[in-house]
Parts: sequence; C-alpha cells; structure tokens
Amino acid sequence: MSADEKADHEVATDEDLMRLALEEAALAAREGEVPIGAVVTCEGKVVARAHNRRETDRDPSAHAEFRAMEQAARELDRWRLTGCTVYVTLEPCLMCAGLMVNSRVDRCVYGAADPKAGALGTLYDVSHDPRLNHEFEVTGGVLADDCATLLRDFFRARRAR
Repeated sequence: MSADEKADHEVATDEDLMRLALEEAALAAREGEVPIGAVVTCEGKVVARAHNRRETDRDPSAHAEFRAMEQAARELDRWRLTGCTVYVTLEPCLMCAGLMVNSRVDRCVYGAADPKAGALGTLYDVSHDPRLNHEFEVTGGVLADDCATLLRDFFRARRAR
C-alpha cells in the first residue's frame, strides 16, 4: 500500500506523511526548484500538497509550506487552520513560521533542521514565543536524513554544473 493510500484509509504516521512531503520535494527537484515539499492535514486527512516554486513562479513567497497552507485554506474555505498539521521537509523560515502563527495551525512536523534560516527552534522559535498571539506544537527530525540527503544531492549536482 502506498503512503497516499495509507493516508486515505487509516491513521497515517508522521513518517508516512513526511514521505508524501518528500514526494513533493522530488517534484520540485525535477522542475529545477530547491527540493522542499509540504503536506497539510486537517483532522488526519490530507487537504493540501505543494512544493517550492519560487523560480518557476518568480514569487519570493512560493515556499512549499506557504503554498500548501494557502491551498489548505482554500480547500477548507477558511483562513484559520485550526485542527491542521503542516508537514515540511525543511524547518520553516521566519515567513512560513509566521504564517503558521497567523493561520493558527495546531502543529508543524519538519524533516531536516535549517541552520541558516530555521525559525522553529534552530535560529528562532516562533512556535513558542509568548509575545505572539498563538503557539503550536513542533516535531522536528522526522525522516531528517532522507530530507537532508535530497537537499544535499540537489545542491551538489547544481555546483557540479
């Protein structure tokens, strides 16, 4: 049974859902985009999937998780993403973590930590800043090696060209 089928028929694990995000990241790589993918679930059901498209769309906000949260809001017909979990292959940046606060997600699960821009614990911790109007749960390191390898291989190949 594929991760997609499993997600549709039974309670999927964080690893199952991160594998879906990795599928999105692989799509980004095939398009020449930095391979980051995201999935949003609401009450256990996948409601959105997306990958990076900054180069293709010439849009600085076209990060995988940002696009997935926008898609989830449209699918759910509401801007509050209460009851939702965002799965993303790389720790979110300040912009995306800020959107998680503003959309009131319940949880974010990420793969690889981002030492250059991570805003959910590495450089900043936007998810638990008492000065903000919302806090959410974070689980990092899910399939971290797979997520980091995809990024590392992409940039290695890019440098070789």
